[in-house]
Amino acid sequence: MPASIHAGDLLAGRYRMVDLLNETEGGWFWCAHDEVLQRQVAVHLIAAGDDREPALMDAARRSAALVDRRNLRVLDADRDDRVCFVVNEWGSGESLDNMLAQQGPLSPRRAAWLVAEVADTLAVAHAAGKAHGRLIPENVLVDENGQVRVIGFAVDAALHALPPHRIAEDVIDLAALLYAALTGKWPSRTSTRVDPAPQVAGHPLRPRQVRAGIPRPLDVLCEVVLSSADDGRPSGLPAGLSGLGHRGTHDLTSAAGIRDALEEFLGAAATGMLPVTGLAAQQAQQAQGQPPSPAVPQGPEHTAGPSTNGAAHPQPSPAGITELPTEAGMPVFHDGDQDVEWLRARAHRPAPPPPFDTPAERPLFAPDPGEGEPARRPRAPRPAPEGGQYWPWDTSPGQGTGQGTGHGTGHGTGHGLTGSGSGVLRPVPPAEVPGRGWLRLAMLVGFAALVLLIVVAAYQLGGMSGLGGDDDSDDDSTAKQETSLSALTGLVADDFDPQGDPQEEYPELAPLAVDGDQATRWRTSTYDQQFGPGGLKTGVGLVLDLGKPQAVGEVAISVVGGSTDAQVYVTDTAPTSLEGLAPAGTGSDPETITITLDPEVTGQFVTVWLTALPEAAGGFRGEIAEVEVRG
Repeated sequence: MPASIHAGDLLAGRYRMVDLLNETEGGWFWCAHDEVLQRQVAVHLIAAGDDREPALMDAARRSAALVDRRNLRVLDADRDDRVCFVVNEWGSGESLDNMLAQQGPLSPRRAAWLVAEVADTLAVAHAAGKAHGRLIPENVLVDENGQVRVIGFAVDAALHALPPHRIAEDVIDLAALLYAALTGKWPSRTSTRVDPAPQVAGHPLRPRQVRAGIPRPLDVLCEVVLSSADDGRPSGLPAGLSGLGHRGTHDLTSAAGIRDALEEFLGAAATGMLPVTGLAAQQAQQAQGQPPSPAVPQGPEHTAGPSTNGAAHPQPSPAGITELPTEAGMPVFHDGDQDVEWLRARAHRPAPPPPFDTPAERPLFAPDPGEGEPARRPRAPRPAPEGGQYWPWDTSPGQGTGQGTGHGTGHGTGHGLTGSGSGVLRPVPPAEVPGRGWLRLAMLVGFAALVLLIVVAAYQLGGMSGLGGDDDSDDDSTAKQETSLSALTGLVADDFDPQGDPQEEYPELAPLAVDGDQATRWRTSTYDQQFGPGGLKTGVGLVLDLGKPQAVGEVAISVVGGSTDAQVYVTDTAPTSLEGLAPAGTGSDPETITITLDPEVTGQFVTVWLTALPEAAGGFRGEIAEVEVRG
């Protein structure tokens, strides 16, 4: 592709390149945005000086003159010193090759309708002496409204260096489109992303040999047109082919003839006038109480019965049955025969399986007792266990009467006492409740954890109170250290810009940073970029001379303009560079940067190094009103 054309570039002052969609044979197909009319467009590009340039411009003129609602129009065409381009109307939808890859072959009626729409557009173009030239599934689009659109009329052929006015090739490609829509295979030699159709002796198999159930009229149309392209046989459809040309012979050497044939097929399919043959016909006759007709050969010459005048007549479907399938059952292919034989169905349908047994109804609640019956029925008696002991609520023989008499013959409910048969009553020990032992254990563990927590808390509080003297002493020493810091005087400031050229940063303003006046300031230059690895410098700052080596405990930097980052270095000699030095402290603040240093830090020179500046008008600039060194 020309190195000067990229996504985002503006072509001809109005077409903004958005996305490169395809690149083949030195041509490029872009999705672009028309910034004048605010719409998407498709742009075909070739390099300036390409041998195809005159043919492309001529194809654009021919395509622009075609007025048809299905044709994606040419909107603009031009050339400059870099490229030659053609701008087409943008179509949103799904191309036929993607439909076949994702959904598989189309239904016969949908395939016939789609190709009939394309054939109607080509019929208009051929009548005006214009041809598409490269009709492949990628150039047939079904848009968001379900309408068929034709892509790349004449332009695509020019981009592939094909000659113009390929009207005969358009007719053959129409049959190839129908073949592909019915089978998902491409029978023509034109390159496409659709898989090629299987062939025998260099000729593609008929559609019905690739996919079963294709109506015979569509199969015959594909076979006649595609075979005529291979061996030069006439393409006119003979009279007597049912469902296609029964009102007369269609000229299948023209797009208009193919369109009329497909529209007639669609009309016959919609009204149920397609011939019913094979198993479907036998089933329809049996449904009407008629004896089955003898089998009729399914060759092209026997599809419809000839009339006395030689014209073909349709065989209407039986009354009450509409749109029966042309074939049914399983296809069987024979060697050396291009026809399809269908397995016959059984003469009698097998009896349906017996129904499942209905399960017996089980009531959700117990039935209500009858009149005079008790609300609860007693349990059936059971033998007494060894020892003659019973559970207290058992109603079996030997149970007490419920009054504690213990005669061994009553049937009462009892009161929790058992009878031994001799009248002696004994209390029954209560049953152990399941899980009660684990509950007690959990309670003990929780109680122990609570006690441990209280002990630890008391220990911590006691330890703090017991050790309070040491902590107080530490705090007092820290406070004493803080209060013992005092501002150092007699500071001399100088600018520090080791990475500058020249190495100075307003040296005349440097003394204003240590003059004790917040209204006077030292400032940096205004930088286009922030300091750091991506900027011009890593920082800039000031060097403060303390006069002699001293302990430095704290540095307070009053800044102006916004958040500023700073580092502090303490050295014995005035630095010329910060390489190899480690900062004694860092800080950041929009007003006062307070940096506390370790007590053992001593030195004569304190370097304040600004590493990030606040934004200012025109870039980034830092300002220091005052620097106070405490020691």
